[in-house]
Amino acid sequence: MKKFDKDRLILGVAGPALAMIVAFALTTVVLLASGKDPFRLYQLMSDSAQYVDIQVLIINQAGTYYLAALAVAVGFRMNLFNIGVDGQYRLAAMMAALVGANVNLPGPLHIALIVIVAMLVGAFWAGIAGILKTTRGVSEVVATIMLNAIATSLIAWLIQPANLGVQPAGSNNLTTGIIPESGWFPGLSLGAEAGDIYGFTFVAVACGIVYWFVLGRTRFGFDLRATGASESAAQASGVDAKKMTLTAMLISGGVAGLVGMPTLLGDSHTYSLDFPAGIGFFGITIALLGRNNPVGMLFSALLIAFLDKTSASLDQFGYEKEIATIMQGLIVIAVVVSYELVRRYGIRRQQQKVGEELAAGGALTTEAHPDPSDQTEKEGSAL
Repeated sequence: MKKFDKDRLILGVAGPALAMIVAFALTTVVLLASGKDPFRLYQLMSDSAQYVDIQVLIINQAGTYYLAALAVAVGFRMNLFNIGVDGQYRLAAMMAALVGANVNLPGPLHIALIVIVAMLVGAFWAGIAGILKTTRGVSEVVATIMLNAIATSLIAWLIQPANLGVQPAGSNNLTTGIIPESGWFPGLSLGAEAGDIYGFTFVAVACGIVYWFVLGRTRFGFDLRATGASESAAQASGVDAKKMTLTAMLISGGVAGLVGMPTLLGDSHTYSLDFPAGIGFFGITIALLGRNNPVGMLFSALLIAFLDKTSASLDQFGYEKEIATIMQGLIVIAVVVSYELVRRYGIRRQQQKVGEELAAGGALTTEAHPDPSDQTEKEGSAL
């Protein structure tokens, strides 16, 4: 049976806890410096979260953020920084919406086709960066940033009415057409006032379970983590590091393709110019705050969604709603600093424990095997 490591648990919790304390402390200082009452702000956000409809919005948004975090975390576990989740999920959502709007299949098959197309497009777009890294040594950070910009331009071109887009009558918006009802993912209704929890939110939770099992309980997950920790050591043990790098990017992109599915299949049923953007960057924050742990990322996604949804009405009370964005940015900075402090403390603590164990081992050895000269001295004194 594996021994419970109390120090490891404390260090694992200390990083996020310290980051949150620092982030909220800095936010308080910023508000006080601008002449605002920070405690009233926190009270307003807390009161807002007590409404059932806001709670539903938080849960739905958290599901989307959680998928983005999982996509980022797959890369992080491989020591890859997939900063292109935003472009991958938007392009995947658009192509999936196009396919979904132009086919007519029975419900389960229609939904499955949309989801598969989204995953394939996301994997393909991330795979470009993976191929560039494994064949030409191009940094995945640079490649995915450039691919984000290309995806944005490609979507803007494809959605034009002259190409694949549709312009509804009397509207300036451009869409890919409405997906038939057979392609809608059923949700959990909580009443007319509260609305529905997206059905795909539960799929997001299931993806978190799969992430935990594959990366933590399978040989593939061990090889992936080992390659991320030391590529040379992994190669020495027979793991193809380049193949693992490409595979990790493909999986990360495939999961990124799912990020737009809660909104597409549960709410909008089309891709348009006002489809949510920027979610991929929230995924980076959540993955960092949650330390790539599926449970940690779930709570982090709920926190970021809470800040996002409860800040929407702050301007009615004299507070700028952008304060939530400031708080999220402060959380990122605090995460980086606090994790480094905790890491350094952990190294010192580990060295201290090793020293204590060596000292204890030396004492036991001395008792079991006393110095012969000491024994001779004792015998001489007795004579």
